[in-house]
Amino acid sequence: MTKENDSILVFEYFTASGEKDKCIISEAEALIFALLDDLKDYDVDLVINKSYEGIVKDYENVNPILIDCDVVEWLKVNAENFKRAIFISAENNNNLYNITKILEENNVKTYTSSADACFKSSDKYETYEELFNIVPQPRSFRFKIDPKGYWKRAIENLHEKWQAEDPLTPLKLIIKPLVGVDCEDIVIIENIEDLTLDLDKIFKPGSRIIVQEYIEGEDISVSLISDGKKAVPISLNKQYVELKDDKGTYIGGKLPYESEYKDEAFEIAVKAIESIEGMKGFVGVDLLINADEKDVYSVYLLEINSRFTTPYVGLNEIANFNIGKSIIELIDGEIGIEDLDISLDGEVEFKKSGDALEIRRI
Repeated sequence: MTKENDSILVFEYFTASGEKDKCIISEAEALIFALLDDLKDYDVDLVINKSYEGIVKDYENVNPILIDCDVVEWLKVNAENFKRAIFISAENNNNLYNITKILEENNVKTYTSSADACFKSSDKYETYEELFNIVPQPRSFRFKIDPKGYWKRAIENLHEKWQAEDPLTPLKLIIKPLVGVDCEDIVIIENIEDLTLDLDKIFKPGSRIIVQEYIEGEDISVSLISDGKKAVPISLNKQYVELKDDKGTYIGGKLPYESEYKDEAFEIAVKAIESIEGMKGFVGVDLLINADEKDVYSVYLLEINSRFTTPYVGLNEIANFNIGKSIIELIDGEIGIEDLDISLDGEVEFKKSGDALEIRRI
């Protein structure tokens, strides 16, 4: 393999690294095969685990590179052999940032967000600070979990301060890992007395968390495509988030979703993406439609995903344009963002059911 090779390096972290958890792998498979469908007009070097050898042979344009190790370690040795890449990875263990950094250091052109943009969006407090006074966001503060539990007293003091600003309205808090995905380890504190020792089982000493005021409302997201400077929204998406035992779990969604706040959500999402330098390709913004009509803001930004997210598999079913190909043409300068003819044909729902991700038109 040499740099003269004009094919595109493609991979998805879990399917390349050999993840065995069926709940994780079902979503990962849906994402990578949707991307391969979009890249049929390109020669693709696909890094994938050996267990997929029989499946990837069905793609005539795909040269499978079968590995039996962590793809990050493989990239450290082999990234220098490629000119360009488009990949899928979540933020777990800083994989998204680390992979992007490796590719950039080896002068591989990426059709995904820059390493710096991935870092800022992966860290929820970095996002909060970057977009402070640019778009509406819940008040936020970050803490480091210490082994003696002083962090709980600090949160109690924060709660007391925020509650004093509006003593007649009970204040709820939401605690999240500073870097996390799919509502992972989200805890809602209904009463400050709930800040018990049980949380030590979720948030380990040395880890970092973000504490936010909890705003009641409807979970939505916006999927966008960006050329690195300008972004355009593709769809508004309804998010299915299951609350159980004061914990949130993301289980899917449907799109396109109609709401009277659609234009406002689009405006906030575009402003957020364009405010962070290096956001490129398929990106997503998680938002909340405020249930309190008396509040100043109807829509709040919760976080940014500088990467392919699950709505991509739904859009792959109903988009009247090729998202993957459009990303490559945009970043290569073959088309301008104003040339995109974004339209959707129908509605689709995607939902985790047991160990499977079910996708259906509705």
